[in-house]
Amino acid sequence: MPRFAANLSMLYNEYDFLDRFAAAAKDGFEAVEYLFPYDFAAKDIAQRLQENGLQQVLFNAPPGDWNAGERGMACLPGREAEFREGFKRALEYAKELDCPRIHVMAGLAPSHADPAVLRETYLSNLSWAASAAASAGRDVLIEPINTRDIPGFYLNRQDVAHAIVQEIGAPNLKVQMDLYHCQIVEGDLAMKLRQYLPTGNVGHLQIAGVPQRHEPDLGEINHDYLFALLDELGYQGWVGCEYRPANKEAGGTSVGLGWFKPYVSR
Repeated sequence: MPRFAANLSMLYNEYDFLDRFAAAAKDGFEAVEYLFPYDFAAKDIAQRLQENGLQQVLFNAPPGDWNAGERGMACLPGREAEFREGFKRALEYAKELDCPRIHVMAGLAPSHADPAVLRETYLSNLSWAASAAASAGRDVLIEPINTRDIPGFYLNRQDVAHAIVQEIGAPNLKVQMDLYHCQIVEGDLAMKLRQYLPTGNVGHLQIAGVPQRHEPDLGEINHDYLFALLDELGYQGWVGCEYRPANKEAGGTSVGLGWFKPYVSR
């Protein structure tokens, strides 16, 4: 049976961030993820995890100036020192939170940049991050993201992401396979799961309904079929619930968790 992690950047927004942990645990989630922890002390987040019996399974390395529209630095020439300092900070949080995975956002590709330079920068930064993370016992994840949600994002396709992982060859560098983004860019989700899960290079999955990024039982994807396929393929990792509740004004996140109830084990 798939194991689901509540994404606390999108779910339970009716609560202050540190109160979302208890809300997720009350609804039966055993793990959480979110975009960034850096506005809060790691010890305060760790306390909420412990109090609610939750595992921290994923968060993102610093993305640059998020409020100014930046969405990562890994592919950006001239930002290498900033990228490394940010990743070191992420490793400090990962240690405090006992989090095994850090997602490195690729960034927005500048329109004037040489594609070869962007690629060289991206691979160099990922190689460095994978080495630093290996010393700390962590995995580094890269995620293809659709350009409808984030126009200009550097990494968009599963095949490209997997080719990068293979080229770098670090055993702790893996793909964060978000089925929402994959459906929008490529589709054919079941066959892609069959193709990529057996390689061992998928470190995390995420879901949301398509096209509106609501609950997974809303929209064009048959998630029940895909969840059964994950069992068939023996996937043992987590599935992050990174969606925006459709009816958050009428009861909050919990009212839309009917899809989740068959999978609650606690």
